[in-house]
Formats: sequence, C-alpha cells, structure tokens
Amino acid sequence: MGFFDIGQRRARRLVVDALYAKAVGQARQEIFYRLGGVADTVDGRFDLLVLHMFLILHRLGREGAAMRGLTQSLFDLMFDDMDRSLREMGVSDMSVGKRVKEMARALYGRIDAYEPALADPEQLRLALSRNLYRGAEVAPDQLDSMARYVRSQVDVLASREVAEITSPEGACFSDAVLA
Repeated sequence: MGFFDIGQRRARRLVVDALYAKAVGQARQEIFYRLGGVADTVDGRFDLLVLHMFLILHRLGREGAAMRGLTQSLFDLMFDDMDRSLREMGVSDMSVGKRVKEMARALYGRIDAYEPALADPEQLRLALSRNLYRGAEVAPDQLDSMARYVRSQVDVLASREVAEITSPEGACFSDAVLA
C-alpha cells in the first residue's frame, strides 16, 4: 500500500462521512415529524434516514459504475452507525448482528419500492405509506406533502453536479418544505 492509496482512502472517507452527515441532518429535521406525520420513534427516524439515503443513492446511481465504490462505502458507514447505535441503546451483542441484517434488508426493500415509484405519483404515495409510515394512519395531505417533497428532492439532486453533492461543503438536499 503506497502513500497515494492512503490519501485516496482518506479523501473517500471524508466524502462518505459528509454524505452520510447530509442524509442524517436532513432526516432529523423536525418538520417531518411535526408536519409530515412521521412517527418520532426509533423506527420513524430510521425510515426517514433510509428515505434520504435512498435519495442520495438514487442520484449517485445515475453516474453508473464510477460511483459503485462510493455508494458501497456509504452503505457500509450507515450500517456501522446502526450497529454502534444499537449497542448504545443497550441491544445485546448477540442480537445486534441480526438487527443490522434486518435493517439492511429494510433498506434494500425500500430501494426496491421507491425506485420504480418515482415515475408514478400514486405509486410513490403507496410506497411511502407502506414504508415511511409503516401502514399507520396518516392524513392524506401529509402523505401528499411527503410525496411532493420526495419528488422535489429527486429533482434538486438531479440538477446538482456530483462534485457539489459529494463535496463536504457542497449542497445536497434543498430545505425541507412540506406544503
């Protein structure tokens, strides 16, 4: 391993850390819980993080093979963080691995649900109802607002250059507005 390998790994780690922080920061905005009707629970927070990770992964996926290593590193960081969070919450060492695997399956399932739903507003509403709200009763206007928010973030991310999104100081998401 040479000096440049270490430098490249450090640079990638900075990018991955920044992307993950952007997803976490966006998902933690109070507006989603207060106006969007997302449950302010461990599951609700996880589901919002997964939604924002999906949005980033969807955008980076448009770049093809060039982003595979980066998206894998982002995925790995998320689940390292989930592992750490579960341990901090007191989940037993014997259960952590199983719970993290369940969370990974949930992410893949949501990607499979959200990706095709982006093309159809009604399918997006249904995917959000099943996955973000976990089938709980939610006001139709809240569900509509979240669907519009998701579409707007897809458009915002599509309009941004990858260099801007992946820059630690660069913009990723727009402000969370639910209207």
